[in-house]
Amino acid sequence: MARPVWAGVLSFGLVSLPVGLYTATDTHTIHFHQLQRGTSDRIRNRRVNERTGEEVDPKDIVKGYDTGEEYVIVEPEELDDIAPGRSRTLEITGFVGLDEIDPIFFDKTYYLAPRGKGYAKVYSLLTQALGRAEKTGVATFVMRQHEYLVAVKAEDGLLTLHTLHWADEIRDPQQEIDSLPGKSAASAKELKMAEQLIDTLSMKWDPEQFHDTFQEKVAALIKAKKAGDSVEKAEPAPEPSAAVDLMEALRASLEGARSPKDTGAKATTGGGATKRTAQRTAKKPAGKQRAHASHKGRDPHAMNKAELYKKATAAGIEGRSTMTREQLIEALDGQRQAA
Repeated sequence: MARPVWAGVLSFGLVSLPVGLYTATDTHTIHFHQLQRGTSDRIRNRRVNERTGEEVDPKDIVKGYDTGEEYVIVEPEELDDIAPGRSRTLEITGFVGLDEIDPIFFDKTYYLAPRGKGYAKVYSLLTQALGRAEKTGVATFVMRQHEYLVAVKAEDGLLTLHTLHWADEIRDPQQEIDSLPGKSAASAKELKMAEQLIDTLSMKWDPEQFHDTFQEKVAALIKAKKAGDSVEKAEPAPEPSAAVDLMEALRASLEGARSPKDTGAKATTGGGATKRTAQRTAKKPAGKQRAHASHKGRDPHAMNKAELYKKATAAGIEGRSTMTREQLIEALDGQRQAA
């Protein structure tokens, strides 16, 4: 079982509840050791005295604040002594609506659990009351010599704690980024097509559908190198859509999202977009259907990108949405030769 990373008392009003704080998330990042090239010798970081070059024992290390003229020495115990509530109190200041805290403020998530079976009733009471009121408790506490602003929420029958950024830690995008375009004028047709694309690609949120493909490729790379095999390089990043090609890119994206293969995949998510897509397809004029079919016999080199994309969609070519015109032609030629 996991050990709490912090233990203290959660209080709201005159009610107090001893709790433990547990890490709610994990990482599956593959970690590497640093080695000297050409050897199996590990490279390690050491704490050394800058003047003598000798390694220093951790217990002999203190904190020093540079004032510009001298160092002010601070012992670790002194930081614990000045911590509010001696780092053992999590006091809820007040409650706010669940949607009042902007997502940019959220940082890390923890689980809160009662310390001892005798406090199960108080824990359950606060959990149920927060859930019924649809409120979040706002509090501060000190952990590992840092003070945190946090939100305490009721989720799935338990209390969760979310550390928040302080207001002065949120950067102003207008001051940080000099390339923000502002509100650029888009044509009514471009805006409508972009909205249709968003509508067609709408889905139900299911985190289980997503997984870390990069870590899988790192694991495959390690396995291949261990076996002495070569590894195929990834496809290059898609080229940015130029302003003159925006309508063509939107049109091709919309056609790709409406393809029979993708429509079938969306049926499993239960979104209303699938039904709307089927209705649009059913209403397509016969002339347009014949025009689309006429692409099959044409030379890909004579087609524009939108026509190539339609042909690639009909052929079921994977990764077509990120391909350039030349890559689409190459993929179609390769499929034709293979047939």
